[in-house]
Amino acid sequence: MHNDLLTIGPLTIHGYGLMIALGIVVAYSATLYWAKRLHLQSDHIASLIIWCLVGGILGAKLLYWTTQVKSILQDPMILLNFTDGFVVYGGIIGGILAGYLYCRKSNLNFMQCFDLIIPSVALAQGFGRIGCFLAGCCYGQETTSWFGVVFPASSFAPSGVALVPTQLISSVLDFLLFLILVFFAKKKKAHGQVAALYLLLYSSGRFVLEFYRGDIIRGNVGMLSTSQFIAIILIIISIGMIVISFKKLSLRIT
Repeated sequence: MHNDLLTIGPLTIHGYGLMIALGIVVAYSATLYWAKRLHLQSDHIASLIIWCLVGGILGAKLLYWTTQVKSILQDPMILLNFTDGFVVYGGIIGGILAGYLYCRKSNLNFMQCFDLIIPSVALAQGFGRIGCFLAGCCYGQETTSWFGVVFPASSFAPSGVALVPTQLISSVLDFLLFLILVFFAKKKKAHGQVAALYLLLYSSGRFVLEFYRGDIIRGNVGMLSTSQFIAIILIIISIGMIVISFKKLSLRIT
């Protein structure tokens, strides 16, 4: 919960940025490792990852701006702040769209590539949520439970009160999801099933965890937060992907 980890002269290493960078490096390395095991062209995979990363960053920023329209109209300078203000779901959607475009351009099997990359996405998210905890963003509601965390005044979270550590809960769930996906990838019957399982499990967990979030800056759609609304859509899509994959598999068998 201390974001300033190390200061060397004018340079300060922030925990949030360090965890994001570490997550990207580990996820990139893991994806290249699995691509080699599957005998996929590493140059294509490296380019695909870069496309997904850029698309993810743009998507995360665009969705954040969408939830902050009123604030932006009052203060347009918000648009010039590129260091914070990202929505994870925007990153997921933006990364998927960018990956799809690259696969179409390069004549790659999108669902196969989707399955390849998505476990690493969960892995990167696990590190990223640790960064959120260090910075104090994405914090939880006030609580009197034993696991409540009190953040310092220097963090984004309210100080002096115990809060549900939603960042750490998210991190643990992301790492667990990574392990589940890696295991399932060895058992899958058709391309797209690993990706569908990620969307189903991540969205389900995120929908529930949103009830314990304490930051209200993320916007809402009716009684649901923006993330809960998107989670419902992605759960429906993931179920559809699973059904379609099994139908295709049954047609091959028959």
